[in-house]
Amino acid sequence: MQTVAVGVLVTAKTGQAGWTGLVAAAGFLPIGLLSPLGGVMADRMDRRGWLFATTLGETLFAVALALLATGRPSPGAVTLLVLGGGAMSAVGFPAYQAMMPDLVAPEELGAAISLSSAQFNLGRVIGPALAGLAIAAGCYAWAFAINAASFFAVLGALLALRLPATPPRSDSLSLHRRLAEGARATFANPPARFAVLLISVVALTASPFIALVPAMAINVFHSGATGTSLLVSAQGVGAVCGALAITPLVSRFGRRAVLIGDLAGVVASLVAYAAAPDLWAGAAALVLVGACYIGLLAGANTIVQLHAPPSLRGRMLGIYMMALGILYPLGAIAQGAIAGSGALRVVTAGGALLLGAALVCALAARQLPAGLDRPAGDISAGARR
Repeated sequence: MQTVAVGVLVTAKTGQAGWTGLVAAAGFLPIGLLSPLGGVMADRMDRRGWLFATTLGETLFAVALALLATGRPSPGAVTLLVLGGGAMSAVGFPAYQAMMPDLVAPEELGAAISLSSAQFNLGRVIGPALAGLAIAAGCYAWAFAINAASFFAVLGALLALRLPATPPRSDSLSLHRRLAEGARATFANPPARFAVLLISVVALTASPFIALVPAMAINVFHSGATGTSLLVSAQGVGAVCGALAITPLVSRFGRRAVLIGDLAGVVASLVAYAAAPDLWAGAAALVLVGACYIGLLAGANTIVQLHAPPSLRGRMLGIYMMALGILYPLGAIAQGAIAGSGALRVVTAGGALLLGAALVCALAARQLPAGLDRPAGDISAGARR
């Protein structure tokens, strides 16, 4: 709800795609800057307690945004509050992800990540519809207030969660050395290194379409908040379906083949989205985009988690999220600035074609590790060794 309401609010106030990209970057850029720090904290502290504290911080920023929206919020003030909430999310999310292997067996981790992606993207289906209703009623504050209230459900879930006991961490390494240790472990592991490089290219070329959905709905399809909600919901529907399909597809074809298929699917469906003649055709294309895009994210995330030793899991995930968090907002700002001249369709298609070129180069250079298709149990054993 917040993503849609913020995007529509700043686009409606400014009429500029650049502001749309900037406010989206404000929510995501802290992931790139602070995720490694969050990974260190996830490996050093009780993960459930740390996640509770950072979620409480997110709640406070969401409440502040709801209060601000009752007046005449400036785009700058909205962007700063989104930035603060993004910072809380960035330092907490590595703990959220690092807890998952403590809850399921290694051979079930891929399915668990797929289910996590599905439940997250259900919010992209339900949230935009609720945001559209609230905005149509003439009140951005309601959209932000409902979002703020939803955090209390997360806090309640964390209070009820029970995890295996965390062994004491007695080493006295400095923050800098802990970060360096996580970076070395990530790039010394070929599959984990591949996952980081993959998400870097995707974040820079393809991911900015997410930030520019409000601009596409308003400036290209001329459909305002209703169109924005429809497009975001369409992507969410596709993402839920794609997330639920990952495990059976990987079981049948292997993780490497599914990743290649998702990469090709993102390229083709984004080009179709850019060329869509109307809102409904664009929504249909975004269903396919959402399905393939979530396959890339969940697949790359699974690779990192399967290869990360428990003592380094938070930091390796932090490095992965840093790549996504830095390059996605940079891509969103750059593509938003170019699209501000009226070339939204060209920019979206161009990003997709750049990703396609990167895929062809990776296949030609054989940069997709064969070990991606090893069974989860074998991978986990190799990571422990």
